Amino acid sequence: MLRSRKFWLALYLGAIVLPLLVLLVEERPRPGGFWWDFSLALGYSALAMMGIQFALTARFKVPTAPFGIDLIYYFHRYLATIATLLVVAHALILLWRHPAAVGSVDPRSAPAHMSLGWLALLAFLALVASSLWRKQLGIEYDRWRRLHVALAVLGLVFAVVHVLGAGSYLESPLKRGLWLSLVVFWLGLTVYVRVLRPAWLARRPWVVTGIRKERGRSWTLTVKPDGPHRVFDYHPGAFAWLTLRASPWAMREHPFSIASSPMRPGSLEFTIKELGDFTNRIGEIKPGERAWVDGPYGSFGIDRFPNARGYIFVAGGVGIAPLMSMLRALDDRGDHRPKWLFYGNSDYERIVLREEIDAIAARIGMKVVHVLCEAGPDWRGERGYVDAEVMRRHLPADLDGLDCFVCGPEPMIRLAERSLGQLGMPLARVHSEIFDIA
Repeated sequence: MLRSRKFWLALYLGAIVLPLLVLLVEERPRPGGFWWDFSLALGYSALAMMGIQFALTARFKVPTAPFGIDLIYYFHRYLATIATLLVVAHALILLWRHPAAVGSVDPRSAPAHMSLGWLALLAFLALVASSLWRKQLGIEYDRWRRLHVALAVLGLVFAVVHVLGAGSYLESPLKRGLWLSLVVFWLGLTVYVRVLRPAWLARRPWVVTGIRKERGRSWTLTVKPDGPHRVFDYHPGAFAWLTLRASPWAMREHPFSIASSPMRPGSLEFTIKELGDFTNRIGEIKPGERAWVDGPYGSFGIDRFPNARGYIFVAGGVGIAPLMSMLRALDDRGDHRPKWLFYGNSDYERIVLREEIDAIAARIGMKVVHVLCEAGPDWRGERGYVDAEVMRRHLPADLDGLDCFVCGPEPMIRLAERSLGQLGMPLARVHSEIFDIA
């Protein structure tokens, strides 16, 4: 796994560096001084990084498997921020050291390629701001996704026209051709994700067969293939992109963990909490409605560690969904290795799938520890949060050979990881998945 991660990281760095090395092919332009060359290097680097962003979100399973797609999306978000800062630095350095080369920012008098450069910068700034502060800005998720794609494509196209018009390192036909080929490839990834992939999905419809209310403002949705195609193979803990009440081209798919066991083929279950724009209406879905399922994705799950001596599970709220897939699979397999589940919730009545968890625990010999942060005076169990002290009271002193799986809100995950580290569990044996990647 480590070797695979190193390979893909090296490939990513190579994809950033290669377009820059192309600039050094053939005769180079006359040096304009350190700040001139440095600012151009920042601009070209930012453009290459922005182009590779299209590959990071293309949902290719092999490259994302060693990291987990949740981490890939976080990686994508922060690299886009860094690339935008490089563009800002590129512009500021030129304004500072070479204002004559920049010219007027008034589009009525400035060359078209320079005005497009400013528009590209504004598009990238808007893209990053709307992504980092979407919820604070009150942008509905589906609308944000369409805006995100539009800003990314327009920003990249404007930036490419800007650098081609500015010339400098791209004056020769060879360099222009190589960079244009890269741009066509980057934009082609968008065509694959937004046109070709939905066309493939459109030929494999699913249908909602059930919807049931759970505790904690959650619902379990059951879907099955509507046609000759069958349920895809998946490992416990995987997730899929689910589209309801829209076509596969509508950009209204949402990522949800698969909560069912792969040992029970024929249908999929998703346990979804009323949390956002789309999920607040999940209870309105009716059996018989059409659905589209794109999956499976993710590398989070017990099947990657079949030789573990036992398992520790830590969940917060609806973060129990991928862990339920694992628990149900372990139940179906009759697995009796040592297991512990630490489940954090606000109060006892909001514990999602509480009765089924207790039933599974009794069959597979798992210790369940409910941790409540708003428990009443009659509660005799653990209070507060799933921290080191809570875990120490229930886990054995020797954690060697155990693997831990954590899913929930990001603060809970960080606390659980830190707490397990304090108990002596190596970070390499703690596997986390953040369920809010939007």
